[in-house]
Amino acid sequence: MISTQPQHNNTISAYHKMMRLPKPQHPLISVIKFEDIKQLPGAEAISLVNEFYSIGLKRNFDAKMKYGQQEYDFDEGMMTFMAPGQVLRVEVDKDKELNHSGWLLLIHPDFLWNTPLATTIKKYEYFSYSVNEALHLSEKEEAAVQNIIQNIEQEYQANIDQFSQSLIIAQLEVLLTYAQRFYNRQFITRKVTNHQILDRLEEILAECFKNGTLAKQGLPTVAFLADSLHLSPTYFSGLLKSLTGHNPQQHLHNKLIEKAKEQLSTTGLTVSEIAYQLGFEYPQSFSKLFKSKTKLSPLEFRQNCA
Repeated sequence: MISTQPQHNNTISAYHKMMRLPKPQHPLISVIKFEDIKQLPGAEAISLVNEFYSIGLKRNFDAKMKYGQQEYDFDEGMMTFMAPGQVLRVEVDKDKELNHSGWLLLIHPDFLWNTPLATTIKKYEYFSYSVNEALHLSEKEEAAVQNIIQNIEQEYQANIDQFSQSLIIAQLEVLLTYAQRFYNRQFITRKVTNHQILDRLEEILAECFKNGTLAKQGLPTVAFLADSLHLSPTYFSGLLKSLTGHNPQQHLHNKLIEKAKEQLSTTGLTVSEIAYQLGFEYPQSFSKLFKSKTKLSPLEFRQNCA
């Protein structure tokens, strides 16, 4: 059974100790080879919360890992990204020794202190949306990432000097930028799955527009739509942007305008009644949005349709 209380590791040294590894060579950054982790500490399942960033590439991972709300079966060259404070759950066969390979890069936030990356690392959305989508790499992509990891490892294992942190930070920035490029590629190449998600979104929105749902519950939020699709809000936003060129709010507004045009041209409902049916508390808000999208007020649009 997985413990109801996750094990917290506040330091990289604590993680090394938990996994029965030698002490890290640097207290704030470490590259761990997965083949050096033979078993989970004392159980067939473990729940962890680490207070540092972790970037991993796993191969032959014969275990179940639940990262956020999504469970993964790992194949060749699959990367994951975790920010401090996220929950990781791993289940393995207690009678079976782990036979995985790959590496795990751990970076304590203190290592980033007083560098631009301390702030900019938060812009890399995959630390959030990768909770629901791990990153698959081609052989060429994996080789590029592996080269960066080797550079980082060699740098902190060498004699530390005044240039060490800057050089490692530069390598980290390259790694994160590559990951961003590869995630964008993954959005594009997984067209079938992504368009199935888009089809499902259209079904959800169609339901929202039926039976007075919007009038009763108001406009659906990004969080509601993402949860209905079993995606994180950030991943959902990035995926929709890549497929349609619009963020979720813009996409929803476009659907509202389509429905408003239909009702203005085919019914005798007043503008206030249409606004209410579409989930707007105030008709003025509806009229303002309609004009921003069409360059016409709702009444002007109706008159043009007459």
